Amino acid sequence: MQPCDRETRLMRKIVHVDMDAFYASVEQRDAPGLRGKPVVVAWRGARSVVCAASYEARTFGIRSAMPAVRAERLCPDAIFVPPDFARYKAVSRQVREIFHRHTDLVEPLSLDEAYLDVTQAKTGMQLATEIAQLIRTQIREETQLTASAGIAPNKFLAKIASDWRKPDGQFVIAPSRIDAFLLPLKVNRIPGVGKVMDGKLAALGIVTVADLRLRPLEELQAHFGSFGQSLYRRARGIDERPVEPDQDVQSVSSEDTFSEDLALDALDPHILRLAEKTWLATRRTERIGRTVVLKLKTSNFRILTRSCTPGQPPVSQEALAQIALALTRRVELPAQTRYRLVGVGLSGFNDVEERAVQGQLFGEMPQAE
Repeated sequence: MQPCDRETRLMRKIVHVDMDAFYASVEQRDAPGLRGKPVVVAWRGARSVVCAASYEARTFGIRSAMPAVRAERLCPDAIFVPPDFARYKAVSRQVREIFHRHTDLVEPLSLDEAYLDVTQAKTGMQLATEIAQLIRTQIREETQLTASAGIAPNKFLAKIASDWRKPDGQFVIAPSRIDAFLLPLKVNRIPGVGKVMDGKLAALGIVTVADLRLRPLEELQAHFGSFGQSLYRRARGIDERPVEPDQDVQSVSSEDTFSEDLALDALDPHILRLAEKTWLATRRTERIGRTVVLKLKTSNFRILTRSCTPGQPPVSQEALAQIALALTRRVELPAQTRYRLVGVGLSGFNDVEERAVQGQLFGEMPQAE
């Protein structure tokens, strides 16, 4: 990277705004009797999952995407409220209108969070911290809801920062403080490092970002393929991705090419990580992908795909991973076949309200195509 390019990127002012317990907070706002009580946005039933939990419910260990029956066991007194996505989307439009008063560079990740590039704000305000504070004040005054914000020179750092002072707070990572903030962090704070990847890193003696930074790029690529380069860059606080305004996404996918060819039964951890990566990417679309796609490339460069369109779309990372793993059983190639690439994708997008028909998600696994 040329020095001027690095200087330009460090001068960017990126804000990540994340509404606090959004769906549950909307319910508590509109029904005062729910305020201060453990609220779970979900249907009751063995096949339902939690869409959101209020902060009161989270103290019992309830989290989004958790089976509703488990949430009920954790907190028998929790108040279950069926989701109303039309209402949440209407509030989300209000919040987005506030964002656009300050910049046209708004990249939604879901109904309740977005990236903003305020390097050249419409208001002429120069300090990103003041812009973030004003945005949060306007959200509170106009929607009676709270939001948290992270301010940093890039999207990766801004997203981590927004979680630092939750709820109803903000945190800034100045360019001069990137290393001081980043190096002590556990590696599982890096987006894309889930339980499986965290375990693999720990097995290599990599627990903190400081540990990760000590490893050369070649070593990380040898262990983790193309994701190794991403780990190398994130350990240095590098993220050159621009803030990209709304686009009509038709499909979202993540792929990994291996440094050495693998057997089919060795692909499971990669599929789990790619499902997590794809799920995170789909959140920006505000739409639900109905079709799960598994892509494979053999050692002799033959490409094959398997797809599945369940009766109800996957509404969690775990559900997406479950279907993608099941698709490997539809691969009818000799057992000695080796694979150089695997990918997990979602297509056939519908509006977010489709999530409301989640009732049969954890029912019988549909047949793949």
